[in-house]
Amino acid sequence: MQSLAESIRPSADLRSRYSEISRQCREDREAVIITVNGRGDTVSLGYEQYQQMKAKIELLEMLSEAEDDVRGGRVAPMQSSFDALRAELQKRKQ
Repeated sequence: MQSLAESIRPSADLRSRYSEISRQCREDREAVIITVNGRGDTVSLGYEQYQQMKAKIELLEMLSEAEDDVRGGRVAPMQSSFDALRAELQKRKQ
């Protein structure tokens, strides 16, 4: 898994150098941590990186739910699941 590069910038840079920060996020694919009084306050990401991160989180949540189902015994044999799916698709065709 590839980690996201980060850099730290003061909030004054956000006001005075927005274009530079935006380019850094998009082109360099870096997360820019904006600080206020020396402490992390906000993180700026390029839109593409945000979408990828969001998709990964959603996938991890689904996998976690599936793992809970397996642990809870809420599973069905794969063959019967596919058979039921095929039957449902055949109904829809008619």
